[in-house]
Amino acid sequence: MYKYVFLAAAALAGTLSITACSQKEEAAQPTEQVQAAAKPTDPNDTKAWGAYLGQIVQKNMQGMTADRPFPYLVPAGDSDDDKAKYQRQLEQVQDTVARGVLPGNMLVFAGPSSTKTADLLIEAFKDAKPGSFKDVIILFIGDKTDEDRVNATLQPTGATVRFVAM
Repeated sequence: MYKYVFLAAAALAGTLSITACSQKEEAAQPTEQVQAAAKPTDPNDTKAWGAYLGQIVQKNMQGMTADRPFPYLVPAGDSDDDKAKYQRQLEQVQDTVARGVLPGNMLVFAGPSSTKTADLLIEAFKDAKPGSFKDVIILFIGDKTDEDRVNATLQPTGATVRFVAM
């Protein structure tokens, strides 16, 4: 009789595990596909740029232990307003670099103009102390042509540098 109880329990356990596995597989399949945002063509459309860059940041957050990344969307225009925004952002990043960033945080630099974004990042980090950004992730979203000069600036800081081509 114990033999039959054992076989029934084993059969029930097998059924439950098969059911659980199929439920996990069903749960793993997304019920709704999210449309990926395309790279915006208008450099002044900050909402579209935010959506486009946000999806890139989401895919590159591995290793980050902070609550959220710190993104810097660098303006591309040459108007007086854009120049003022660029200058304020540069000063903000320079202050951040001077104070330091705790390990596990992520700083993201991106914008419609890869050259201006790289220029801001390089200018902001030119006086960073060696090793001062150990275990901090810096994500640069830009053109391949700017990758080497950004890496050359950030390498001495000890930061984990990630590059994503736009």
